Amino acid sequence: MPEIKIAALKGSLNICTALSEILIEVVANGGSVSFMHPLAQESADSFWRESLAAADRGERIVLGAFDGAELVGTVTLLLLFPPNQPHRAEIAKMMTRISHRGRGVATALMRAAERMAVERGRTLLVLDTAVEEGASGLYERLGFHLTGIIPDYALKPHGGLTGTMIYWKRIPEQASP
Repeated sequence: MPEIKIAALKGSLNICTALSEILIEVVANGGSVSFMHPLAQESADSFWRESLAAADRGERIVLGAFDGAELVGTVTLLLLFPPNQPHRAEIAKMMTRISHRGRGVATALMRAAERMAVERGRTLLVLDTAVEEGASGLYERLGFHLTGIIPDYALKPHGGLTGTMIYWKRIPEQASP
């Protein structure tokens, strides 16, 4: 298997389509990433067009993980915050194709996101993940600290409420490779 490569994504029809496929797959399999199942292709495409446009404006960085030419995962680093929060960034939309889970894709994406945050002078990362079937184990292995749990925070993609776990991590001047 080729090595997983991580790159910042730019808006193109092929990239938007691949991101939409990942989003639809993750939601269909119960991933709590702000969307309900079934997720229409048009809704997924619209989300990614807007997200990539925000990346073009420097408001976020959308990273992609590639296995050869195939986009197999993504994470977004949100950078646009009020003037009193220039030191922090937020991790959002961490998603890996079902076929590539357990292969280090999410870890590689998170480490790249940390490096990008450090390059932009960010020293604090925050994120949230669903209590049920979220990625808390991954985040804790990567050094994130649980702040607390908010019960009944959002609907799960197939219905029913789930809580969210709020995490934070101070990142050093030089993020791990």
